[in-house]
Amino acid sequence: MIPAKDQLTICFAHVAYQMQERFAARDTGIASIQVRNRAELDAGIGAADVLVVSGLWRNDLVGLAPKLKFIQSIGAGTDQFGRDVLGAGGIRLASASGVNARAVSEHAMSLILAMARRLPEARDNQHKKLWRGMIGDLSQREDELGGKTLIVVGVGRIGGRLAQLAKAFDMHVIAFRANPAAGANGADEVYGLDQLQAQLPRADFVALTCPLTPETTGLIGPAAFAAMKPSSFLINCARGRCVDEEALAIALADNSIAGAGIDVIYEEPLAQDSPLWGLTNAFITPHTAGETRRYEDNVLDILMENLVRLWRGEASLYNQVV
Repeated sequence: MIPAKDQLTICFAHVAYQMQERFAARDTGIASIQVRNRAELDAGIGAADVLVVSGLWRNDLVGLAPKLKFIQSIGAGTDQFGRDVLGAGGIRLASASGVNARAVSEHAMSLILAMARRLPEARDNQHKKLWRGMIGDLSQREDELGGKTLIVVGVGRIGGRLAQLAKAFDMHVIAFRANPAAGANGADEVYGLDQLQAQLPRADFVALTCPLTPETTGLIGPAAFAAMKPSSFLINCARGRCVDEEALAIALADNSIAGAGIDVIYEEPLAQDSPLWGLTNAFITPHTAGETRRYEDNVLDILMENLVRLWRGEASLYNQVV
């Protein structure tokens, strides 16, 4: 159990997010503190019954936190939290899985639309004060999505919603997941990851919304690019390491594929000498797919749900990890 509302203290720990400000707007009557760096977290965690944190966490903080009973991760990933350490300290942990499902799926759809409608080129032309004339070559015109085939790799909360958005544009959606028996989640077809290579030639767009696992690391590499149509596009809103970045740059440079919309990079930020910067058929966003104006409130919705469960003494938390 955690202390009652009037005796509880929450510590919000993040370098940039406005967690405490958005929490205060809810007028819960719960005391809170905000820390922005590791030194401040070291100094403040001793007062916390609940910690809301992601990147600033390290496992030796448990020794500085005698009151800590619950950690709400700000992000979906929880690899940084030592399960054994938390379990031994009687500290519960929940992730924020699904917190950005709407945001990331919308971003992926935006990248699909941007590539189909050639919006990066239009923006470049605007900067050049160039009014492009009408085009006779059909292959060089903007395109429509209706009837196109979208492969979605990873159809959890993000990929499933992307499938729904794509269906609204009359696209045919083929889903790939580790366990196809879990269902298509809005797609027209579903296959295991071992079938991806065989199905890639069907795709006009290949969107990655999968977690990074041993099976998805380097999933899209030279063989995948060779299998894709020259008119197809890669969309990566998963993790940079799901794609062989060197092979991607080569595929884009020699037009083995038509283009790529990329929100995640193998090593961020993208190196200044990366060839991806100069490729006009690469459209890069700086890992911002999930970072919207609603992000803090979405996390706080999960936090409040879990606080209620803890006050009730329930054994199960929303997105429970420990």
